[in-house]
Amino acid sequence: MVQFRSLPKQDGGSAYWQFKELANSISNNWYTNFRPSLVDKTLLPRYHFRPPINWINGNFYRYFKYFLLKKNTCAGPFYYKGIYHLFYQYNPYGSVWGNIVWGHSVSTDLINWYALDPAIYPSKPFDIYGCWSGSATVLPDGKPVILYTGIVDNFKTQVQNIAFPANLSDPLLREWDKPDYNPVISSDPSINATQFRDPTTAWLHPDNKHWSIAIGGIREVGQRGVAILYRSKDFVNWTKAKHPLHSSKGTGMWECPDFFPVAVGGREGRDTSATGRGVKHVLKVSLDRTRFEYYTLGTYYPALDRYLPDQALVDGSDGLRYDYGNFYASKTFFDPAKRRRVLTGWANESDTIADDVSKGWSGIILVPRELWLDENGRQLLQWPVEEFDRLRSQHVSLANQVVNPGGFFRVNNIDAVQADVEVTFEMGSLEKAEDFDPSYVGDAQAYCARHAADVKGGVGPFGLYVLADAAHEERTAVFFKVFKHKRKHVVLFCHDPTRSTKRENIYKPTFAGFVDVDIDSSKTISLRSLIDHSVVESFGAGGKTCITSRVYPSLAIGRDAHLFVFNNGAVDVKVSELNAWEIRTPFMNKEI
Repeated sequence: MVQFRSLPKQDGGSAYWQFKELANSISNNWYTNFRPSLVDKTLLPRYHFRPPINWINGNFYRYFKYFLLKKNTCAGPFYYKGIYHLFYQYNPYGSVWGNIVWGHSVSTDLINWYALDPAIYPSKPFDIYGCWSGSATVLPDGKPVILYTGIVDNFKTQVQNIAFPANLSDPLLREWDKPDYNPVISSDPSINATQFRDPTTAWLHPDNKHWSIAIGGIREVGQRGVAILYRSKDFVNWTKAKHPLHSSKGTGMWECPDFFPVAVGGREGRDTSATGRGVKHVLKVSLDRTRFEYYTLGTYYPALDRYLPDQALVDGSDGLRYDYGNFYASKTFFDPAKRRRVLTGWANESDTIADDVSKGWSGIILVPRELWLDENGRQLLQWPVEEFDRLRSQHVSLANQVVNPGGFFRVNNIDAVQADVEVTFEMGSLEKAEDFDPSYVGDAQAYCARHAADVKGGVGPFGLYVLADAAHEERTAVFFKVFKHKRKHVVLFCHDPTRSTKRENIYKPTFAGFVDVDIDSSKTISLRSLIDHSVVESFGAGGKTCITSRVYPSLAIGRDAHLFVFNNGAVDVKVSELNAWEIRTPFMNKEI
């Protein structure tokens, strides 16, 4: 049986006890007869955010035997009086999806985290079946406010609620009040009330007379994904606009929309309400249909309250992604202290529900990433926040080391199970690059599965074997491969975890994305990989293409995990420079 810790009776009403009874009924019957977990406890990530126990999520996507289960939600971070607040979807009663509350942790550096009691949890009729995703907005007077999706009517109806800090003099914002006038937004006949969720951070119109938010939804006719637009003058009374902020036919349900500006030129972030010259806007959605996230860059027209993507960009599954791997339900926030836009994303487990129940934990938040517009204006760049570098300790480096075709070497004198690796590769010639099959232009993941790390090629595959045992029986390959395409070359960036473990019932897909680089001119490309026991987060070409995988080695554990550089191509590849650091373990939800 699942053991529970108690939540405080914040509202003191019968609704709280109704939720508690429901939670016990659901959780105590979840998969109680499953086999013990085969996942070694040493695979628990150390520097990626996670609660001490139980389920944290933005999305539930897992293969188990022959059926697929999925649930999804997302929550959000913000900065207030010198403290970063991270709210996340959390099950305080078990390590599977359900009983969703708003977990709450705080930090002064985005790396060391301290746990607080849940900020919002089911206690009133307007959220009795769950407090699902939403966003935090800091009003001009400095007062934070939360908009979140409440679930009512036996999970049949989704409504939008508001919450305020109970004590603004408390910088930790430990208690939140939910006014009885909730819900502040309910669906109308034009909206599918079962798919109406995840309000964005609000932005203030340039006339300073009203706020706007977008809520994810779908129009069943044409399976049109919609960012439904609402306006308010007081942040309490909201009116639906006649038109959406943006929509797109054939994309399916839009979850966890995020809408924000980025500067044209430079890395400095912009406040969510910034408009006008010198900015572009980003609209990101999580697609329920594909279980990946996509974004477009474009122009926001305040006078019309409309967003129009750039002509060269498309909505939906052919669009750009933050991350081409295990990444979903992300949120960004503007950090006024360091004038930057920070991205947080969620990664699920890739083992089974049985494993989650047995090990008692599931899901992580990835290392926060700074996000800005590439100088070419065609995509966003991402990089781990600068504070992460403070965790670096033992350091090894090498330079100008040639890796011959079919060759490899081990990076020694480092604990490779918890590490940060930066490497730059140099190719002397691209003449032996294979021809690119144009039928794969829109499907890098399928191309990587066809041209995996073991498939010898012309220029590549070359890269890293991470979380590898000494004999390479287990390893996760992080690599590049260069192909000829028309009059230029294209670069494929891949994660190949197909040999990452000998365990059964592990989901091990290849993940991949193409990299927007001029490899013909530079003949160099860089890679950074963050390795954390069962997490591999990689940044190709300075953050142009990012990929995350969850892996569960059975041999490459602890001191038996190694790091290799390899080259399975037909031409030499030179490691111009390699730096690797062991990463110290930060405070991870230490109690205050």
